[in-house]
Amino acid sequence: MRMLHTMLRVEDLDASLHFYTNLMGMKLLRKSENQAYEYTLAFVGYGEETNTTVLELTYNWGDNTYEKGTAYGHIAIEVEDIYQFCENLEQNGCDVYRKPGPVKGGSTVIAFVRDPDGYAIELIQTKQ
Repeated sequence: MRMLHTMLRVEDLDASLHFYTNLMGMKLLRKSENQAYEYTLAFVGYGEETNTTVLELTYNWGDNTYEKGTAYGHIAIEVEDIYQFCENLEQNGCDVYRKPGPVKGGSTVIAFVRDPDGYAIELIQTKQ
């Protein structure tokens, strides 16, 4: 068995695709619309679905505003140069709400950013 994907409901699919592909460096793997049930799915990731876990961005047509539950924590993404990566995100208007630095009580360098829908993403510096 393996984990296939995590689904996030998004309010603005174009803004989410811009964030995940242009700023976070993922590829748009596939996109489909369901006219009958009025939704669009976009799958993004760092590799193909056949061997990596990806994100499913679900855009429901019409009313698509959601409350963020308190049980959701974050997804985590490893990055090569966390300081430069976060600087680029901030220059593009992203909310890097926990600046890069060591995790409390440890040495791993982390940061946190919010996507356009407010979902938390932990960035973790690649260990050298």
